[in-house]
Amino acid sequence: MNIFASVRVGLLYAAVLVVLSVAQLFSFESLLPIVTDFSLPGGRPLAYFLAAFIVIAEVFALPYLLQMRLSSAMQLVSMVTGWLVAFLWLGIALWLTISDSTVTNIGLLGDVVAVAPGLISILIGLILGILAGWSSWSIRPLLRTKK
Repeated sequence: MNIFASVRVGLLYAAVLVVLSVAQLFSFESLLPIVTDFSLPGGRPLAYFLAAFIVIAEVFALPYLLQMRLSSAMQLVSMVTGWLVAFLWLGIALWLTISDSTVTNIGLLGDVVAVAPGLISILIGLILGILAGWSSWSIRPLLRTKK
């Protein structure tokens, strides 16, 4: 595989995460009630923690995807947060679709653009997972040798 194609996948995932995090931060006050309406088992404290954690994880995934010079531990943390973002959004989409809730917006783009739960949100979560996996496989922080 061409190394430049791998870098482009990482940059594409980084661009997607930037769009998601900016949209969520732009309307963070309205994101908290959206996530609270998910009827998660932990109630309001878990919903508030989840909303903040997702935005923070999206930002923490960027250094790895942009291939910034970091320690191996921080590269690993950044890569794992990229995976967590994809799994969390897929899990939220599945939870809202399976639980047959009345939520009309999953908060993927905050309150800026409403993304309804259902097949589309599940596909978006799967696409995020594919991008996370592909970029992790192609960039491989732990296999780099120091020069």
